[in-house]
Amino acid sequence: MYNDRLIFKTSTSDEVYYLKDSIFIKFNPKRNVLSNSVLNGGLKNDLEFVFNHHLSQQNIDYLENHDLCDYLVDLCNDYNFNPSKSSGLVTLALMKNLSIVTKKFRNLEVTAITTAGVRVNAVCAGDNASFYEENGQFKPGTINTILLINSRLEDNVLAEAFMVASEAKSVALNNLKISSQFSNNFATGTGTDGLIVASNLDSDSLITNAGKHSKLGELIAKSIIESIHVAIKKQVWITRSSQSHVLVRLNRYKLDINEFYGSLNQDKHSFICGLQTDSRKDENVAIATSILNLFDEVHHGLLDKNVALKLSDSILSGCDSYYVGKILKYWIDNFLK
Repeated sequence: MYNDRLIFKTSTSDEVYYLKDSIFIKFNPKRNVLSNSVLNGGLKNDLEFVFNHHLSQQNIDYLENHDLCDYLVDLCNDYNFNPSKSSGLVTLALMKNLSIVTKKFRNLEVTAITTAGVRVNAVCAGDNASFYEENGQFKPGTINTILLINSRLEDNVLAEAFMVASEAKSVALNNLKISSQFSNNFATGTGTDGLIVASNLDSDSLITNAGKHSKLGELIAKSIIESIHVAIKKQVWITRSSQSHVLVRLNRYKLDINEFYGSLNQDKHSFICGLQTDSRKDENVAIATSILNLFDEVHHGLLDKNVALKLSDSILSGCDSYYVGKILKYWIDNFLK
């Protein structure tokens, strides 16, 4: 029925369709599935479809006064998929920015299908909460992943795979130095992430361990990390290169940049031009990162503030850029004095 929109097929013939604002996966083998979806979430053994759905602003406005589960049921009916046999995730990320990554070892295969937005909703586990109980409220920025495993996992091992996949998401964000938008910490995810993990109940290959020491755990983590990196690049243009910038690194410890510019006794335009040029130089990024690491040590109670201040000034003395040195001194004075 949807052959003209088939975009990917796994080795077990699971079919991935691009349908309007959604990515649907039609299972070929019988699968056990663990997910945090509001539609048939938790542990299920009878699902035929899983999906990832983009919410337009019109959809979000509609959901302010309607139930999300009912909305997803209607979505399945629109596509002629049985809603009682389906489970899905929602996001503001565009489906055209999807990333599909497959990792293999011998007969073992893992496929991660991911969308990711992190600009405004990135958060670190343990940050102060932004709500007590949420009803139909969506924030931009969600990392959704559907993970397909070609081997058979018992339910407890499926849960272990779910755990490793969640940890791998945090690694992916840390690799890019994604900042929490709600604290000075690095982000471990977003506030609205979704995850679906499915194994192949028809497989003759039974895997009894999905932990980080196992080959399956390695493939899960590597597929998740790569797919998130690709999806973030496509959705919000954050890459290793874009993160290698002094001002990007300083943004994690937020200050009002306009107050800094207001304190300058020189032409603001010429200073900004010099700062933008010097902020991209690796040696200046390294200096800024080293100083911020001292901020982290003080923030987490691992280092005395006076010791950190002395070391920060020492590191700063090695900075050859007047512009970067000036702004780093402003950050040091605000956070360590």
